[in-house]
Amino acid sequence: MKTICITLLSLVILQSSLKAQFDLRLKSFNLEKKVAIQGYDPVSYFTTGKAIKGNKEIATVAEGITYFFATTTNKDLFLKDYKKYEPQYGGWCAYAMGSTGEKVEINPETFKVLNGKLYLFYHTWANNTLNKWNKEEVKLKTNADKNWLNTFH
Repeated sequence: MKTICITLLSLVILQSSLKAQFDLRLKSFNLEKKVAIQGYDPVSYFTTGKAIKGNKEIATVAEGITYFFATTTNKDLFLKDYKKYEPQYGGWCAYAMGSTGEKVEINPETFKVLNGKLYLFYHTWANNTLNKWNKEEVKLKTNADKNWLNTFH
């Protein structure tokens, strides 16, 4: 009986921990109506080198985050290893995360794939943060990694 109680207590604690991680993930990600990357296909950045708008009819959910895809092939690739395709820093601007640690919106068409990871950037007609990132990439990436872990996880 004691073993059953300990097992049940362990399961309750594990479930509570998983829910807390799930909730933190949802709060941390840059979502628009619960959809990541403003509906752009996360796999297309890797396979075509382009930002391609996804189709809401070809969608999946990974740990509470919804993603749209341009093709079923891209969706299948994502499902095999979704962590590989998810944007860094929850889809927030990599430059801002590295320079100030803030969550700043992005333009999904301004991106960089670096060492197999997707980085997204804020970009308006007057301010392209990808250019600033490229000038100090090593420093900004190191800072962004620390800021993301310390602030949002």
